[in-house]
Amino acid sequence: MMKFTDEELIVVKKLEILKNEAGSHSPGIFTFRQKLPEVEIKIDACFLSNPYATDLFIEYFNKEILETGKIRDLLECYPSQNSVIAEILAEFLAINPKQIFIGNGAIEIIQAVIHNFTEKKIMINIPTFSSYYEYVKEGVEVIYNELSKAEDYSLDVEHYIAKVKFHRPDTIVLINPNNPNGAYIRVVDVQRILDELWFVKNIIVDESFIHFAYESKSYQLVSLASLVEENPNLIVIKSMSKDFGVAGIRAGYGIMRQEYVQQLLNNGYLWNSNGLAEYFFRLYARSDFAMRYDILRVKYIVETLEFIKELRQLPYIKVYPSMANFVLIELTNGIMASEFVAKLLITYGIYIRTCDDKIGLEGQFIRLASRSRAENNYIIESLKSCLEMNFVLDLIDERAV
Repeated sequence: MMKFTDEELIVVKKLEILKNEAGSHSPGIFTFRQKLPEVEIKIDACFLSNPYATDLFIEYFNKEILETGKIRDLLECYPSQNSVIAEILAEFLAINPKQIFIGNGAIEIIQAVIHNFTEKKIMINIPTFSSYYEYVKEGVEVIYNELSKAEDYSLDVEHYIAKVKFHRPDTIVLINPNNPNGAYIRVVDVQRILDELWFVKNIIVDESFIHFAYESKSYQLVSLASLVEENPNLIVIKSMSKDFGVAGIRAGYGIMRQEYVQQLLNNGYLWNSNGLAEYFFRLYARSDFAMRYDILRVKYIVETLEFIKELRQLPYIKVYPSMANFVLIELTNGIMASEFVAKLLITYGIYIRTCDDKIGLEGQFIRLASRSRAENNYIIESLKSCLEMNFVLDLIDERAV
Protein backbone atom coordinates (compact mmCIF):
# COMPACT_ATOMS: atom_id res chain seq x y z
CA MET A 1 0.00 0.00 0.00
CA MET A 2 1.29 3.44 -0.94
CA LYS A 3 1.91 5.89 1.91
CA PHE A 4 0.44 9.40 1.72
CA THR A 5 0.55 12.41 4.02
CA ASP A 6 -2.72 14.00 5.16
CA GLU A 7 -2.28 16.77 2.56
CA GLU A 8 -1.60 14.22 -0.18
CA LEU A 9 -4.70 12.24 0.78
CA ILE A 10 -6.80 15.32 0.01
CA VAL A 11 -5.29 15.37 -3.49
CA VAL A 12 -5.85 11.62 -3.83
CA LYS A 13 -9.54 12.14 -3.08
CA LYS A 14 -9.77 14.94 -5.66
CA LEU A 15 -8.13 12.67 -8.24
CA GLU A 16 -10.69 9.97 -7.50
CA ILE A 17 -13.53 12.45 -8.03
CA LEU A 18 -12.05 13.69 -11.33
CA LYS A 19 -11.66 10.15 -12.62
CA ASN A 20 -15.22 9.23 -11.67
CA GLU A 21 -16.52 12.33 -13.45
CA ALA A 22 -14.55 11.39 -16.58
CA GLY A 23 -16.20 7.96 -16.71
CA SER A 24 -14.29 5.37 -18.72
CA HIS A 25 -11.88 7.99 -20.05
CA SER A 26 -9.13 9.99 -18.35
CA PRO A 27 -9.59 13.66 -17.43
CA GLY A 28 -7.69 15.95 -19.80
CA ILE A 29 -4.78 18.22 -18.99
CA PHE A 30 -6.94 21.38 -19.04
CA THR A 31 -9.36 19.77 -16.58
CA PHE A 32 -6.46 19.06 -14.24
CA ARG A 33 -5.22 22.62 -14.42
CA GLN A 34 -8.68 23.93 -13.60
CA LYS A 35 -9.73 21.43 -10.95
CA LEU A 36 -6.36 20.51 -9.42
CA PRO A 37 -4.04 23.53 -9.76
CA GLU A 38 -1.96 22.47 -6.75
CA VAL A 39 -0.53 19.55 -8.73
CA GLU A 40 2.12 20.23 -11.37
CA ILE A 41 2.10 17.83 -14.32
CA LYS A 42 5.65 17.62 -15.68
CA ILE A 43 5.03 14.74 -18.10
CA ASP A 44 1.72 13.67 -19.58
CA ALA A 45 2.28 9.94 -20.10
CA CYS A 46 -1.45 9.32 -20.27
CA PHE A 47 -1.94 10.97 -23.67
CA LEU A 48 -0.68 8.63 -26.39
CA SER A 49 1.25 10.62 -29.00
CA ASN A 50 4.60 11.11 -30.71
CA PRO A 51 6.04 14.34 -29.25
CA TYR A 52 8.59 14.68 -32.07
CA ALA A 53 5.78 14.78 -34.64
CA THR A 54 4.01 17.45 -32.61
CA ASP A 55 7.18 19.54 -32.71
CA LEU A 56 7.33 19.10 -36.48
CA PHE A 57 3.73 20.23 -36.92
CA ILE A 58 4.32 23.28 -34.73
CA GLU A 59 7.39 24.18 -36.80
CA TYR A 60 5.34 24.22 -40.00
CA PHE A 61 2.40 25.93 -38.32
CA ASN A 62 4.57 28.75 -36.98
CA LYS A 63 6.33 29.29 -40.31
CA GLU A 64 3.34 28.97 -42.64
CA ILE A 65 0.43 30.22 -40.53
CA LEU A 66 1.46 32.36 -37.57
CA GLU A 67 4.45 34.19 -39.06
CA THR A 68 2.64 34.89 -42.35
CA GLY A 69 -0.57 36.11 -40.76
CA LYS A 70 -2.60 33.35 -42.42
CA ILE A 71 -4.06 32.43 -39.05
CA ARG A 72 -6.78 34.96 -39.88
CA ASP A 73 -7.90 32.81 -42.82
CA LEU A 74 -8.19 29.73 -40.61
CA LEU A 75 -10.26 31.65 -38.07
CA GLU A 76 -12.37 33.84 -40.31
CA CYS A 77 -13.13 31.55 -43.26
CA TYR A 78 -15.26 28.43 -43.32
CA PRO A 79 -13.26 25.24 -43.87
CA SER A 80 -13.81 23.04 -46.90
CA GLN A 81 -16.55 20.46 -47.04
CA ASN A 82 -15.89 16.87 -46.08
CA SER A 83 -15.55 15.62 -49.67
CA VAL A 84 -13.04 18.33 -50.60
CA ILE A 85 -10.71 17.38 -47.74
CA ALA A 86 -11.18 13.74 -48.74
CA GLU A 87 -9.85 14.58 -52.20
CA ILE A 88 -6.68 15.99 -50.61
CA LEU A 89 -6.08 12.73 -48.74
CA ALA A 90 -7.09 10.48 -51.62
CA GLU A 91 -4.05 11.06 -53.79
CA PHE A 92 -1.67 10.76 -50.84
CA LEU A 93 -3.28 7.54 -49.57
CA ALA A 94 -3.89 6.16 -53.08
CA ILE A 95 -7.56 5.65 -52.19
CA ASN A 96 -10.72 6.53 -54.10
CA PRO A 97 -11.85 9.89 -52.58
CA LYS A 98 -15.46 8.68 -52.54
CA GLN A 99 -14.38 6.02 -50.02
CA ILE A 100 -12.89 8.54 -47.56
CA PHE A 101 -14.92 10.08 -44.75
CA ILE A 102 -13.32 12.90 -42.76
CA GLY A 103 -14.16 13.00 -39.06
CA ASN A 104 -13.99 15.58 -36.30
CA GLY A 105 -11.62 13.19 -34.58
CA ALA A 106 -11.81 9.41 -34.91
CA ILE A 107 -14.37 9.35 -32.10
CA GLU A 108 -16.95 11.00 -34.37
CA ILE A 109 -16.35 8.34 -37.03
CA ILE A 110 -16.70 5.53 -34.49
CA GLN A 111 -20.02 6.91 -33.29
CA ALA A 112 -21.29 7.58 -36.83
CA VAL A 113 -20.42 4.08 -38.05
CA ILE A 114 -21.80 2.25 -35.01
CA HIS A 115 -25.02 4.28 -34.97
CA ASN A 116 -25.70 4.10 -38.69
CA PHE A 117 -24.52 0.67 -39.78
CA THR A 118 -24.71 -1.69 -36.79
CA GLU A 119 -28.23 -3.08 -36.67
CA LYS A 120 -28.57 -6.14 -34.45
CA LYS A 121 -25.37 -7.55 -32.98
CA ILE A 122 -21.76 -6.43 -32.51
CA MET A 123 -18.74 -8.41 -31.27
CA ILE A 124 -16.02 -6.51 -29.42
CA ASN A 125 -12.77 -7.80 -27.94
CA ILE A 126 -12.05 -6.91 -24.32
CA PRO A 127 -10.06 -5.27 -22.92
CA THR A 128 -10.19 -2.53 -25.55
CA PHE A 129 -11.14 1.09 -26.22
CA SER A 130 -14.45 1.54 -24.41
CA SER A 131 -16.19 3.84 -26.90
CA TYR A 132 -16.91 0.92 -29.20
CA TYR A 133 -19.32 -0.61 -26.70
CA GLU A 134 -20.41 2.66 -25.11
CA TYR A 135 -21.77 3.97 -28.43
CA VAL A 136 -23.87 0.90 -29.23
CA LYS A 137 -27.52 1.83 -29.74
CA GLU A 138 -30.26 0.51 -27.53
CA GLY A 139 -31.53 -2.79 -28.82
CA VAL A 140 -28.20 -3.89 -30.31
CA GLU A 141 -26.73 -6.98 -28.65
CA VAL A 142 -23.08 -6.78 -27.59
CA ILE A 143 -21.01 -9.98 -27.61
CA TYR A 144 -17.69 -9.72 -25.79
CA ASN A 145 -14.71 -11.79 -26.88
CA GLU A 146 -12.56 -11.91 -23.77
CA LEU A 147 -8.85 -11.90 -24.55
CA SER A 148 -6.78 -14.27 -22.42
CA LYS A 149 -4.45 -12.93 -19.76
CA ALA A 150 -2.36 -16.09 -20.11
CA GLU A 151 -1.76 -15.09 -23.75
CA ASP A 152 -0.92 -11.47 -22.84
CA TYR A 153 -4.34 -10.32 -24.10
CA SER A 154 -3.37 -11.04 -27.71
CA LEU A 155 -5.96 -12.23 -30.22
CA ASP A 156 -6.29 -15.97 -30.84
CA VAL A 157 -7.29 -15.74 -34.50
CA GLU A 158 -8.53 -19.35 -34.73
CA HIS A 159 -10.74 -18.98 -31.67
CA TYR A 160 -11.94 -15.56 -32.80
CA ILE A 161 -13.06 -16.73 -36.23
CA ALA A 162 -14.90 -19.67 -34.70
CA LYS A 163 -16.70 -17.42 -32.22
CA VAL A 164 -17.79 -14.97 -34.92
CA LYS A 165 -19.11 -17.84 -37.04
CA PHE A 166 -21.07 -19.10 -34.03
CA HIS A 167 -22.65 -15.76 -33.01
CA ARG A 168 -23.03 -14.28 -36.54
CA PRO A 169 -22.81 -10.58 -35.58
CA ASP A 170 -23.40 -7.95 -38.25
CA THR A 171 -20.44 -5.93 -36.93
CA ILE A 172 -17.05 -6.89 -35.48
CA VAL A 173 -14.32 -4.58 -34.18
CA LEU A 174 -10.56 -5.05 -34.24
CA ILE A 175 -8.30 -2.33 -32.83
CA ASN A 176 -4.84 -2.88 -34.29
CA PRO A 177 -2.66 -2.37 -32.31
CA ASN A 178 -5.12 -2.81 -29.47
CA ASN A 179 -5.63 -0.30 -26.67
CA PRO A 180 -4.75 -0.67 -23.76
CA ASN A 181 -2.18 -3.45 -24.28
CA GLY A 182 -0.66 -2.70 -27.70
CA ALA A 183 -1.09 -6.24 -29.10
CA TYR A 184 -0.75 -6.34 -32.89
CA ILE A 185 -2.45 -8.56 -35.47
CA ARG A 186 -0.27 -9.20 -38.50
CA VAL A 187 -1.64 -8.35 -41.95
CA VAL A 188 -1.72 -12.02 -42.98
CA ASP A 189 -3.97 -12.81 -40.00
CA VAL A 190 -6.28 -9.87 -40.67
CA GLN A 191 -6.51 -11.02 -44.28
CA ARG A 192 -7.52 -14.48 -43.07
CA ILE A 193 -10.23 -12.90 -40.91
CA LEU A 194 -11.50 -10.96 -43.91
CA ASP A 195 -11.52 -14.07 -46.08
CA GLU A 196 -13.27 -16.36 -43.61
CA LEU A 197 -15.71 -13.79 -42.22
CA TRP A 198 -16.93 -12.51 -45.58
CA PHE A 199 -20.51 -12.77 -44.35
CA VAL A 200 -20.07 -10.11 -41.62
CA LYS A 201 -21.69 -6.89 -42.79
CA ASN A 202 -19.18 -4.55 -41.10
CA ILE A 203 -15.60 -5.43 -40.19
CA ILE A 204 -14.19 -2.39 -38.40
CA VAL A 205 -10.41 -2.18 -38.11
CA ASP A 206 -9.27 0.76 -36.00
CA GLU A 207 -5.72 1.69 -37.04
CA SER A 208 -5.30 4.66 -34.70
CA PHE A 209 -1.94 3.30 -33.51
CA ILE A 210 -0.79 1.68 -36.74
CA HIS A 211 2.01 4.21 -37.32
CA PHE A 212 3.87 2.66 -34.39
CA ALA A 213 3.56 -0.93 -35.67
CA TYR A 214 5.78 -2.65 -38.21
CA GLU A 215 6.47 -6.01 -39.85
CA SER A 216 9.93 -5.34 -41.29
CA LYS A 217 13.35 -4.39 -39.96
CA SER A 218 13.02 -1.03 -41.71
CA TYR A 219 9.87 -0.23 -39.65
CA GLN A 220 7.91 0.32 -42.85
CA LEU A 221 4.38 1.58 -42.26
CA VAL A 222 1.62 -1.02 -42.57
CA SER A 223 -2.07 -0.38 -43.19
CA LEU A 224 -5.17 -2.16 -44.48
CA ALA A 225 -6.53 0.94 -46.21
CA SER A 226 -5.86 -0.46 -49.69
CA LEU A 227 -7.97 -3.57 -48.95
CA VAL A 228 -11.26 -1.68 -48.69
CA GLU A 229 -11.72 -1.67 -52.48
CA GLU A 230 -11.79 -5.47 -52.65
CA ASN A 231 -13.48 -5.97 -49.26
CA PRO A 232 -16.62 -3.80 -49.20
CA ASN A 233 -17.44 -4.90 -45.64
CA LEU A 234 -14.11 -3.51 -44.35
CA ILE A 235 -14.13 -0.14 -42.55
CA VAL A 236 -10.74 1.31 -41.58
CA ILE A 237 -10.76 4.07 -38.95
CA LYS A 238 -7.74 6.29 -38.31
CA SER A 239 -7.15 8.87 -35.59
CA MET A 240 -4.41 11.42 -36.29
CA SER A 241 -4.01 12.45 -32.64
CA LYS A 242 -1.75 9.58 -31.69
CA ASP A 243 0.78 9.87 -34.53
CA PHE A 244 1.04 13.64 -34.53
CA GLY A 245 -0.05 14.74 -31.05
CA VAL A 246 -2.72 17.09 -32.41
CA ALA A 247 -5.74 15.93 -30.40
CA GLY A 248 -6.80 19.53 -29.88
CA ILE A 249 -7.62 20.10 -33.56
CA ARG A 250 -9.78 16.92 -33.85
CA ALA A 251 -8.69 15.13 -37.01
CA GLY A 252 -9.44 11.60 -38.18
CA TYR A 253 -10.64 9.73 -41.23
CA GLY A 254 -12.45 6.55 -42.15
CA ILE A 255 -12.14 4.46 -45.31
CA MET A 256 -15.25 2.53 -46.27
CA ARG A 257 -17.45 1.70 -49.22
CA GLN A 258 -18.86 4.63 -51.19
CA GLU A 259 -22.47 4.00 -50.16
CA TYR A 260 -21.56 4.37 -46.50
CA VAL A 261 -19.64 7.60 -47.06
CA GLN A 262 -22.52 9.10 -49.03
CA GLN A 263 -25.03 8.07 -46.39
CA LEU A 264 -23.04 9.84 -43.69
CA LEU A 265 -22.60 12.96 -45.82
CA ASN A 266 -26.35 13.02 -46.39
CA ASN A 267 -27.03 12.84 -42.66
CA GLY A 268 -25.25 15.72 -40.99
CA TYR A 269 -21.54 15.23 -41.66
CA LEU A 270 -21.12 17.37 -44.76
CA TRP A 271 -19.27 20.21 -43.05
CA ASN A 272 -17.77 18.84 -39.83
CA SER A 273 -14.08 19.88 -39.86
CA ASN A 274 -12.47 23.08 -38.60
CA GLY A 275 -9.84 25.24 -40.28
CA LEU A 276 -6.95 23.93 -38.17
CA ALA A 277 -7.86 20.34 -39.03
CA GLU A 278 -8.03 21.19 -42.73
CA TYR A 279 -4.59 22.80 -42.57
CA PHE A 280 -3.27 19.67 -40.87
CA PHE A 281 -4.72 17.33 -43.51
CA ARG A 282 -3.28 19.45 -46.32
CA LEU A 283 0.10 19.42 -44.58
CA TYR A 284 -0.11 15.66 -43.88
CA ALA A 285 -0.57 14.99 -47.61
CA ARG A 286 2.51 16.97 -48.64
CA SER A 287 5.63 15.05 -49.63
CA ASP A 288 8.07 17.34 -47.78
CA PHE A 289 6.20 16.98 -44.51
CA ALA A 290 5.61 13.23 -45.02
CA MET A 291 9.31 12.61 -45.60
CA ARG A 292 10.39 14.45 -42.46
CA TYR A 293 7.61 12.90 -40.42
CA ASP A 294 8.56 9.35 -41.37
CA ILE A 295 12.12 9.91 -40.13
CA LEU A 296 10.73 11.04 -36.78
CA ARG A 297 8.23 8.16 -36.73
CA VAL A 298 11.06 5.62 -36.99
CA LYS A 299 13.17 7.50 -34.44
CA TYR A 300 10.27 7.42 -32.00
CA ILE A 301 9.67 3.69 -32.55
CA VAL A 302 13.33 2.90 -31.83
CA GLU A 303 13.31 5.01 -28.67
CA THR A 304 10.04 3.43 -27.56
CA LEU A 305 11.55 -0.05 -27.96
CA GLU A 306 14.48 1.05 -25.77
CA PHE A 307 12.02 2.48 -23.23
CA ILE A 308 10.07 -0.79 -23.05
CA LYS A 309 13.30 -2.74 -22.65
CA GLU A 310 14.28 -0.56 -19.67
CA LEU A 311 10.81 -0.88 -18.15
CA ARG A 312 11.18 -4.66 -18.19
CA GLN A 313 14.20 -4.34 -15.89
CA LEU A 314 12.18 -2.68 -13.12
CA PRO A 315 11.07 -4.75 -10.10
CA TYR A 316 7.51 -5.56 -9.00
CA ILE A 317 5.86 -5.02 -12.38
CA LYS A 318 4.99 -7.04 -15.48
CA VAL A 319 5.25 -5.25 -18.82
CA TYR A 320 3.02 -6.76 -21.50
CA PRO A 321 4.20 -7.03 -25.14
CA SER A 322 3.29 -3.98 -27.21
CA MET A 323 3.55 -2.84 -30.82
CA ALA A 324 2.19 0.61 -29.98
CA ASN A 325 3.60 3.72 -28.31
CA PHE A 326 2.42 2.63 -24.88
CA VAL A 327 2.57 -0.40 -22.61
CA LEU A 328 0.16 -2.14 -20.30
CA ILE A 329 1.81 -2.71 -16.93
CA GLU A 330 0.58 -5.00 -14.19
CA LEU A 331 1.55 -4.11 -10.62
CA THR A 332 2.58 -7.37 -8.99
CA ASN A 333 3.56 -6.41 -5.44
CA GLY A 334 0.13 -5.79 -3.95
CA ILE A 335 0.12 -2.15 -5.10
CA MET A 336 -3.25 -0.61 -5.98
CA ALA A 337 -3.22 0.97 -9.43
CA SER A 338 -5.16 4.06 -8.33
CA GLU A 339 -2.72 4.70 -5.47
CA PHE A 340 0.30 4.19 -7.70
CA VAL A 341 -1.05 6.65 -10.29
CA ALA A 342 -1.72 9.19 -7.52
CA LYS A 343 1.77 8.80 -6.03
CA LEU A 344 3.48 9.25 -9.40
CA LEU A 345 1.47 12.39 -10.07
CA ILE A 346 1.82 13.98 -6.64
CA THR A 347 5.48 13.15 -6.02
CA TYR A 348 7.00 13.10 -9.50
CA GLY A 349 4.55 15.07 -11.67
CA ILE A 350 3.97 12.12 -14.03
CA TYR A 351 0.42 11.62 -15.25
CA ILE A 352 -0.45 8.06 -16.30
CA ARG A 353 -3.67 6.11 -16.72
CA THR A 354 -5.10 3.64 -14.29
CA CYS A 355 -6.95 0.78 -16.00
CA ASP A 356 -9.38 0.00 -13.18
CA ASP A 357 -12.29 0.78 -15.49
CA LYS A 358 -11.19 -1.50 -18.33
CA ILE A 359 -13.59 -4.41 -18.79
CA GLY A 360 -11.64 -7.65 -19.22
CA LEU A 361 -8.54 -6.89 -17.14
CA GLU A 362 -7.88 -9.05 -14.08
CA GLY A 363 -5.49 -7.43 -11.63
CA GLN A 364 -3.99 -4.02 -10.95
CA PHE A 365 -3.00 -2.34 -14.22
CA ILE A 366 -1.71 0.98 -15.49
CA ARG A 367 -1.10 2.18 -19.05
CA LEU A 368 2.06 4.15 -19.68
CA ALA A 369 2.86 6.14 -22.83
CA SER A 370 6.31 6.58 -24.35
CA ARG A 371 7.47 10.19 -24.61
CA SER A 372 10.74 11.81 -25.69
CA ARG A 373 14.02 10.18 -24.71
CA ALA A 374 14.63 12.70 -21.92
CA GLU A 375 11.10 12.30 -20.57
CA ASN A 376 11.35 8.52 -20.74
CA ASN A 377 14.57 8.61 -18.72
CA TYR A 378 12.81 10.65 -16.04
CA ILE A 379 9.85 8.25 -16.07
CA ILE A 380 12.16 5.23 -15.61
CA GLU A 381 13.99 6.79 -12.67
CA SER A 382 10.72 7.91 -11.06
CA LEU A 383 9.09 4.50 -11.44
CA LYS A 384 12.15 2.79 -10.00
CA SER A 385 12.23 5.15 -7.03
CA CYS A 386 8.50 4.81 -6.40
CA LEU A 387 8.49 1.02 -6.60
CA GLU A 388 11.57 0.56 -4.43
CA MET A 389 10.33 3.06 -1.84
CA ASN A 390 7.05 1.19 -1.55
CA PHE A 391 8.96 -2.07 -1.05
CA VAL A 392 11.09 -0.52 1.72
CA LEU A 393 8.03 0.88 3.51
CA ASP A 394 6.33 -2.50 3.35
CA LEU A 395 9.40 -4.13 4.94
CA ILE A 396 9.41 -1.55 7.73
CA ASP A 397 5.72 -2.21 8.38
CA GLU A 398 6.29 -5.98 8.46
CA ARG A 399 9.18 -5.69 10.92
CA ALA A 400 7.17 -3.32 13.11
CA VAL A 401 4.48 -5.98 13.38
